[in-house]
Amino acid sequence: MPPALTLPDGRRLALDAAPLLMGIVNITPDSFSDGGMLRNAADAIAHGEKLAADGADIIDIGGESTRPGHAPLDAATELGRVLPVIKGLRERIATPLSIDSWKADVAQAALAAGASIVNDVWGAQRDPAIAGVAARHGAPIILMHNRETIDPALDILSDVLRFLERSISIALAVGVPREQIVVDPGIGLFGKTPEQSVRLIRDLGRLRELGCPILLGASRKSVIGVITGQSVPAERVIGSVAAHLYGATQGAAIIRAHDIGQHAQAFKVWAAISQPLESRP
Repeated sequence: MPPALTLPDGRRLALDAAPLLMGIVNITPDSFSDGGMLRNAADAIAHGEKLAADGADIIDIGGESTRPGHAPLDAATELGRVLPVIKGLRERIATPLSIDSWKADVAQAALAAGASIVNDVWGAQRDPAIAGVAARHGAPIILMHNRETIDPALDILSDVLRFLERSISIALAVGVPREQIVVDPGIGLFGKTPEQSVRLIRDLGRLRELGCPILLGASRKSVIGVITGQSVPAERVIGSVAAHLYGATQGAAIIRAHDIGQHAQAFKVWAAISQPLESRP
């Protein structure tokens, strides 16, 4: 049986062949790419439905921006943004939902409302109780590398590996099985220079040393803009697809992206080439 993430309701998300696609729903006024685009729950629900129709395997719902200089939110405000969307999507689509938050209280309420996965941009190190929430619900948890400051002289790969080792230890200690832990190097302005992000994508396969599935999220990120010269995030789609296709060759099991339709088409072609249709079981 191929490796898989087991959701609280018993469903399994197989991690084989082409990566799973995670679509992004940001209910925020200040996210770097789509802040303010989804101004209310109805818009966010409709966008989530479209992502699912376009081929998303997971819908990632976030209520607090993670861009540098973002305005911090209290848990009540964050929940006011995400809970109506989680409940609305849960009534309309079967696609699993993840909650993009580092707060244990937010994760708890989101899982109770119908989310199935926890996606923590601080790798259970800002609020370690979030790992216990995932364990109690039987939910997979995504642990992302993050830094408060940028250090261009840093050996970023070594830093990412050490950070994620600590994050994994936190999750294992409270009962999250290793097979339910996903690691994410945190591409973009999460305490990294563009050059460091490029290195992490190039050496993504090194994260397999951690023994967990890998998520790659380079969608529309500033590093894509630096490489391509595209200053408008929405115009970085092709560059994002290229980065993610390379990541798939290095073992990425989940791709987090804004533009699911384009990614779904690209990965259908990738899968057909890497595993010709006539050879599939």
